[in-house]
Amino acid sequence: MADYDVIVVGGGGAGMAAAIEAADAHATVALIEADEKLGGSTALSGGVYYAAGTSVQEARGITDSVDAMFEYYMTLNQYRVDASLARTLCENAAKDLEWLIELGANFPPSELYSSGVESVPRGHPAAGRGAEIAEVLDRTVSKRNVDVVLNSRLTDLVVDTAGAVRGIKTGDAVITANAVVLATGGFGANPYFLNKYYPDAASQAEKVWYIGNEHCLGDGLVLGEQAGADIVGFNRGLLLTTPNFKKELEVFVPGWLVYINREGRRFVNEMAEYAVMSGVIAAQTGGSCFAVFDDEARKTAKPNKQYEDAFAAGIISLNWVTDEIDSQLKTGKVLQADSFAELEEKCGIRPGSLNATLTRYNADIEEGGDSMFFKSHEEMKPVSTPPYYAVEIFPAIVCLTSTGLRINKRTQVLDTRGQVIEGLYAAGETTGDVLGERYIGGGNSIANAIVFGRIAGQQAALQAGRNE
Repeated sequence: MADYDVIVVGGGGAGMAAAIEAADAHATVALIEADEKLGGSTALSGGVYYAAGTSVQEARGITDSVDAMFEYYMTLNQYRVDASLARTLCENAAKDLEWLIELGANFPPSELYSSGVESVPRGHPAAGRGAEIAEVLDRTVSKRNVDVVLNSRLTDLVVDTAGAVRGIKTGDAVITANAVVLATGGFGANPYFLNKYYPDAASQAEKVWYIGNEHCLGDGLVLGEQAGADIVGFNRGLLLTTPNFKKELEVFVPGWLVYINREGRRFVNEMAEYAVMSGVIAAQTGGSCFAVFDDEARKTAKPNKQYEDAFAAGIISLNWVTDEIDSQLKTGKVLQADSFAELEEKCGIRPGSLNATLTRYNADIEEGGDSMFFKSHEEMKPVSTPPYYAVEIFPAIVCLTSTGLRINKRTQVLDTRGQVIEGLYAAGETTGDVLGERYIGGGNSIANAIVFGRIAGQQAALQAGRNE
């Protein structure tokens, strides 16, 4: 007889959702976490959940559908994700948001926004960010019959002679189970795996850094491969852009910055969502761009009021404020010049191009609109008062990784032949081919974790012979 019906490895959003569902199906459950507390990268996130057809949208008078979300999901990813997994995510995202709300999470309708490049608001921010979602799940786990083991990292899976997974090894201990769910997160904290599986991120060398949980070392990939799992989704993930002032995140990018590539041209609406911004910047010559502004903008740079509480709490950093810009002038990360020609030379921008670009930009401001990329006029400031400044912007913050174990829509892990590995399930960032080359919008990762975490818990309990 096995020690447990289900063992869940990893205590982030996906793992906690799996443990709750397995316990609710009357399975005996152990939840193993490498950290000293549950929460994982979910607890560190912005707490946005992506879904269509929700009660939160309805409260705002917004009509949306699974079909519309699926079409957007697949189109933005050029159909280069597993369509059955994407459909499963789209079909379950709304009801699983309602599940989180029933557990106690608060998603205010007033905060709903378009978190990708779609026209329909599908980004549902939790009032207390990712920490609130993690806390609600943690509290629910504590009310279930789940044995939680912290500060414990797995070394191996127990695999029988037929290739079925029958438990785990942690240190010298062997714990048997009828089913194992791998929900260990991604591998953003593992430089070797970044080089191996996410070379676009690793190419940023010393500039790259990771904002997720430090225990996300790719354990799920290592354990899955022990059982013969297929690895899919190479070189995918989400990079955020950064001026590389310091290894701290600032979500606010002010609209008065003007993004200029090395040809001396604007190439994007500077307020475009982060879901696509890193890819646009990476496609420029040199894989980066320059944020250009003038002395008037520098002297009047202030924090965005939307993030005042987060700034005060030290959750996010202050990059685009006068004191920080002045400080980075001394480090050389902010370049200063008395003319556009001098700024071109310092940045390596094509000579003679910057004056024409910024002259047009300034004329647009006078005429009341952005004729090229349609940025909000209220966000724009002229670049006309010397000295002028430029900051190189890199897609170098690893937000999440999307290479992982191949699964089917029941979250069963598949081997290299596409066959089910009996007793092994996976969910969240540990899996591949759900999140694509383009992040569809803020909240995609949390929806992925909750939806497939719940399915994994349900299916693992069924594997163990339990049901509701």
